[in-house]
Amino acid sequence: MEFLGVVAIVAAAGLILIAAWQDFIAWKIRNWTVLALVADYALLALIRWANPGAGILAGIDSASPLQGDLAAGLLLLTIGFVLWALRMLGAGDAKLFFPIGLFVGLNHLFSFAVGLAAGGVVVSLALQFPVPLQYQAWPALSRIEEIRKTRKVPYGVIMAAAALVAMYLRYFTA
Repeated sequence: MEFLGVVAIVAAAGLILIAAWQDFIAWKIRNWTVLALVADYALLALIRWANPGAGILAGIDSASPLQGDLAAGLLLLTIGFVLWALRMLGAGDAKLFFPIGLFVGLNHLFSFAVGLAAGGVVVSLALQFPVPLQYQAWPALSRIEEIRKTRKVPYGVIMAAAALVAMYLRYFTA
C-alpha cells in the first residue's frame, strides 16, 4: 500500500507540473488537470484509510487528517475565488488552489504561503528586466518576454513551485 501512496503523490506532482506548463504556455489551466488532481487525492485518501499506519503515509494521518486537508483546500479555494472576483487571478489559478490545498494540508499551508510569496517576489523582480535580443529566438525565453510585456503573470507556475516544495516537506521529511 505504501508504494501506491508514493505513486499517487508522484502523480500529483506530475499533474501540478502539467498545470504549470499549461499556464505558462497559454495562461490557461485546463479543468481536466484540476479534476485529475482531485481524483488523485481521493485515491490517496482511500489508500490512507485502508492502511493508516504504513511508512510514508503514517505521518500524514496524524499530522494533517482528511478534515485538515479539506479545510486547507477550501480555504485556498475561497482565497482564489476572491482574487478571481477582484480580477487579480485567472479562473484556472483559482481552481488550482483547491487540489493544491488538499495535497499540502493544513499543517504545511504556511510553508506553501511562504513559497508563494517568495516566488511572487522573484518573478516580479525577474520580469523587470527584458530578455536580451539574442536569446529571444528560444521559445521559452520568447514566452517570458511576452509575459513581461503583457504583465500577465502565469501564477500557476509560482503556485506549482510552492506546492511542490510544501508537498516534499509534508510527505518526504519526517
